[in-house]
Amino acid sequence: MSVTTTSLQTSDAKAVRAARAALDHRRRGLRALLPFLGPAFVACVAYIDPGNYATNIQSGSEFGYRLLWVVVLANLMAMLIQHLSAKLGIATGKSLPEMCRDHFPKWLTYVMWAFSEVAAMATDIAEFLGATVGLNLLLHIPMLWGTLVTGVVTYLILTLDRLGFRPLEKFITAFVLIIALCYVVETVFSKPNWGQVAYHSVVPWLGNQAAVLLAVGVIGATVMPHVVYLHSSLTQNRIQPRDEEDKVKIARFSAKEVAIAMSLAGLVNLSMMFMAASVFHNTGHTGIADISTAYKTLTPLLGPASAAVFLISLLASGFSSSAVGTMAGQVIMQGFVGFTIPLWLRRVITMIPTVIIVALGLNPTETLVLSQVVLSIVLPMPVVALVYFTRRPDIMGRLVNRRLTTWVASFCASVIVVLNMILLYLSFGGSF
Repeated sequence: MSVTTTSLQTSDAKAVRAARAALDHRRRGLRALLPFLGPAFVACVAYIDPGNYATNIQSGSEFGYRLLWVVVLANLMAMLIQHLSAKLGIATGKSLPEMCRDHFPKWLTYVMWAFSEVAAMATDIAEFLGATVGLNLLLHIPMLWGTLVTGVVTYLILTLDRLGFRPLEKFITAFVLIIALCYVVETVFSKPNWGQVAYHSVVPWLGNQAAVLLAVGVIGATVMPHVVYLHSSLTQNRIQPRDEEDKVKIARFSAKEVAIAMSLAGLVNLSMMFMAASVFHNTGHTGIADISTAYKTLTPLLGPASAAVFLISLLASGFSSSAVGTMAGQVIMQGFVGFTIPLWLRRVITMIPTVIIVALGLNPTETLVLSQVVLSIVLPMPVVALVYFTRRPDIMGRLVNRRLTTWVASFCASVIVVLNMILLYLSFGGSF
């Protein structure tokens, strides 16, 4: 999905010229940062996709504010992981899947590709279903027809890539801002208890087995394996560094962008959960476990305006994150096995599971939560590979991780692995 300098469109060329001016210290402050904004905002869409709606609403309605700390932890982990992914692309000029293909045995590359494709498809199920449910509730479009509408809309979004990297980045960023604005409105409507929000954002709590399962689901819905792969591709050829010093400067701008974009995604996730805690849990509606019920319950509790804003944010999330998921699928296939399929064909293939789910009448939100569990199981592979590459000075040069960064990233990977082991134990009948 990357675009080389020689084929840049007008908007891309302007961004590159502005970036060069910033690297040469001819642009300063916010103006210097602007041309580097884009990749992290594309990646952060996956952190506020419909899967997050499902897990955050269920967590907030069932346990109130008590799992907010999981959102904070997951977002901090995501911020570090996405920074490493962006840095890998800048340092090597290659995506994470390409690095895996170059440095790992062929059999391992194919295993990682297979699991990553499963993760991409699980992601697409969540995102497709979210948009479809939103269309059904807001515009009363039948679910089956909604899947087709979603497929067409997301494909049209992806065609922006033909115009260069900048138009697509701007379009996706606009969706992110729409979602954020919707949750500013929802926060005003829901009137959360800010003392409880502050306390439970930093004080851990896991009271029972159900809370553990939801906590793992929240992490699975937040830290997304497909955008760990994608982010390195978005930065690998976006601004071509002229030397090592340029790489260092670009990485610094990228770190700032990641911090801004991921902080925004984290605040949206927090607001999803504390809105559910304030509106549902505190009014005795502790069994809100799906998006449709949340919408129908919001209407009498906060009014039709709040419910409509909720659905608008869901639609923006579903459309944009599904487009990003398809982009990631292309990067994964091209990087691991060296070939691609037409974008329209990938769009059709990845929407087939969602069409089947809708046709069979399966519960959309249960499917959303299950897809996030699948993602959390696949997640350790790209994270471990990312830490392995970014700690090597022969690969990263001056952008190699500091020792503390490697230790913290290794800790994050260990947490993810342990949580997945707990999830498998509980899923096969174990209990605490």
